[in-house]
Amino acid sequence: MIKKYYSNKDSTITNAFKENLINRATRSNMGESDILEVFSIKKRVSDESSEISRILIDFPIEDIISDRENKKLPPSGSVKYFLRMFNAEHRFSLPKKYHLSINPLSGSWEEGIGIDMNSYKDEGAVNWLSSSISTSWINEGSDYYKDKEKTIYLENGREDINLDVTDIVESWISGTLESNGLVIKLSCSYEDDPSRSYFTKKFFSRGTQNFFKKPFLEAKYDDSIKDDRGNFYKYTNFVSEEDNKHTLYFYNKFKGNLYDHPALGTGSAYVRLYPDNLTHPLYQIPIYQYNGDQAVTASWVSTGVYKADVSVNTSSRIIYDFWFSDPVDLNSVIGYGGAVEVKRVGETANFSSQDYNVSIKNLKSKYSPEENARFQVFVRGASWNPNSYTSLTTQKNNLIIEKMYYSIHRIADNFTVIPFEGDKLGDIDATRLSFDVNGNYFDFDMSILEPGYTYAVRFRIVEPQGYYDPREQFKFRVEE
Repeated sequence: MIKKYYSNKDSTITNAFKENLINRATRSNMGESDILEVFSIKKRVSDESSEISRILIDFPIEDIISDRENKKLPPSGSVKYFLRMFNAEHRFSLPKKYHLSINPLSGSWEEGIGIDMNSYKDEGAVNWLSSSISTSWINEGSDYYKDKEKTIYLENGREDINLDVTDIVESWISGTLESNGLVIKLSCSYEDDPSRSYFTKKFFSRGTQNFFKKPFLEAKYDDSIKDDRGNFYKYTNFVSEEDNKHTLYFYNKFKGNLYDHPALGTGSAYVRLYPDNLTHPLYQIPIYQYNGDQAVTASWVSTGVYKADVSVNTSSRIIYDFWFSDPVDLNSVIGYGGAVEVKRVGETANFSSQDYNVSIKNLKSKYSPEENARFQVFVRGASWNPNSYTSLTTQKNNLIIEKMYYSIHRIADNFTVIPFEGDKLGDIDATRLSFDVNGNYFDFDMSILEPGYTYAVRFRIVEPQGYYDPREQFKFRVEE
């Protein structure tokens, strides 16, 4: 899952000389400009003169805290946050081969309403000397935590910023650091270098008309459900014990909505497997897990969702998972997940790798910007050649792909809004599709997309031998 928290204030501050090359623009304000810039100019007025600009930027951390409290974001350790800022091209010299420094600010500040970035005629706070109309910085050019510095290297000067700032954001969320935003500047060794200038690096500000270039904090995490109910195999010696485990999910739903079960909350549930779903667990013998356990501990995943990893060596073709609130009391049943077909090795469809037909079963032509849509994905091997068993039992079912990812691009200019996230080693599986007994699916927040445009979804299927990108793309429009 990807969530974006757009900047709620930003500005450039500078001690550069004004046009007369006598007075400095230390009281100039650029809070309403659509551009942010960082530079270090040496010897423009004298051999000792130095001119510097820095960027201040803040984000709605209270929204992140609210989303976490309402379980719209996972807890600390399960999500990463990235600072995203986008290069704004200009005709002047670019700084190259240098580091930008990003530090959390230690004091609050006001954005201001200035727009003049050339003559510096708009004065007010925030500026080089003052954080607000009534408050001066302790140190000129902003007050920040030097021991919390992060750096990013820019080779050619045209790069965007995509920097992991998780530890800073988590400190803001926990309150161990007051949330005042960030200062972005040339690293001290470059700002203080008397021998050369590092010219101007520009980024789009929150005031830009370019919807996808506004700065934001990006929360990325893997929220995919990997429910093996429709892809469950009997224990085999062909693979490791870990690979023999299958994940079963329990969804506590009421009137179509998920709720934490009152007997469980966010605590543990317990799962037993039985050959019959019509008889109470008190009156039938459970199917033992391969490791000899009757009950397996299940964990809370998200609101109303619990999961357990199980493996069985059974002759039964169909088994049923009963879920309990107590590991011993068989009267503590809270429900059962449903029938689980137990497959055997060799009972899989035979089709060549990288040969799939993909479709979205419930795709609409138009979506509202406020809509959170679920896309149900149908996958079939293009040269499907089932044996007699799969022909009888799964001919109408679509394939379940364990590692499948989506991307979204804008049709008008082929701009990639959401790239494949997680298809490379070490990536966060932020765009990985979920799967259950009905196939693959993913949820998408339409507010991420600019209204008034047509977009397309593309897919990537990842297998041990490589990845395959189906040719199909699926178009939809976000209405204004």
